[in-house]
Amino acid sequence: SDSAIAMVKTWVENGCPIGDSTQLPQVPVWPSGSLYGTPDLVVKAKEPFLIKGDNKDRFMLMKFPYEMEKDTFIRFIEFMPGNKRLVHHLNGFLIQYYEPEKKKNVFEGDHYTDTQVMDYKEAYERMKLSNDDGNTFPMLTPSVVNYLPGVEPAIYPQGIGGFKMYRKGALFLKDIHYGPTPVDRYDSSCFNIFFSPLPPERPLREFQMGTLGSTPIEPPLSIPPNEVKTFRTRYTLPEDWSLLTINPHMHLLGKSFLAYAVKPDGDTIPLIRIRQWDFRWQYFYTFKNLLKLPAGTRIEVIGVYDNTKDNPLNPFSPPQTVGEREGSMRTTDEMFQFIINYVPYKPGDENISLEKKK
Repeated sequence: SDSAIAMVKTWVENGCPIGDSTQLPQVPVWPSGSLYGTPDLVVKAKEPFLIKGDNKDRFMLMKFPYEMEKDTFIRFIEFMPGNKRLVHHLNGFLIQYYEPEKKKNVFEGDHYTDTQVMDYKEAYERMKLSNDDGNTFPMLTPSVVNYLPGVEPAIYPQGIGGFKMYRKGALFLKDIHYGPTPVDRYDSSCFNIFFSPLPPERPLREFQMGTLGSTPIEPPLSIPPNEVKTFRTRYTLPEDWSLLTINPHMHLLGKSFLAYAVKPDGDTIPLIRIRQWDFRWQYFYTFKNLLKLPAGTRIEVIGVYDNTKDNPLNPFSPPQTVGEREGSMRTTDEMFQFIINYVPYKPGDENISLEKKK
């Protein structure tokens, strides 16, 4: 209204006085070091990693070794990015020397290698990931920690998820992606590990659809210049699943993302809908309760990509054909993924809450 506008104008002309300070809300206290309290173990890099200012993407292998007094169990791992602007994603594995006498020093070898300048065989040798005999390797637990911009660790009820942790090992990042920067920057990321008093009763399983996954993309993921194009991928469940967390993933040309499930009786279950994709803010989405999908359910995933000049994030001007490249995760290439964390269904799963306790 005119009176409200006049009031604001008068307030500005008077120097924006603060008003009644007793009515101000308390300043929030933001935790430092962890969002979940004091971790049982913090695993850090040997030294900060230099991200060279050459405007290039970097895909690194990194290891964060540790040694403890005894074996234990992990409930969850929290990744703390040291450089939030440049750490785009990581996929973390756990190297476990369950026979400690076969590896005397887990800290030896290179702690990082660049996958763009050497193959995996040479990288593993330089990082000394094998046992001391040079021929055998320790146990590898996949996908123990993952990160994308905005992601928080999924914390499930006691007994669901988690894994055993042997006293000697390393968090192995295969891979960690740093975005381009015009000036030299450093990253000092670390991992907060929270232990569990009990072993996991129901280990998580992961299923990946689309790029680098188990289901084909139709049509093959290639977006011609000056087109908005739609792609699909689908999968039919061979057994009853209980879904916990889902993760959609696209790059700069992503426009919208939709996933839903069609049960054998024709009933449709919505999974996720992102009407306006934002590459800079990507979540893992956890359901409020375990979500049962019976055997025979078909999961349908639909991604729309905008490769026109109207897309402000288009990495090319003028637009050019963009698609998948074998093994590439470069920001300027494209991906179409849907990752599902689940456990085999048990009666009563629908009643198990996945909401984090405050």
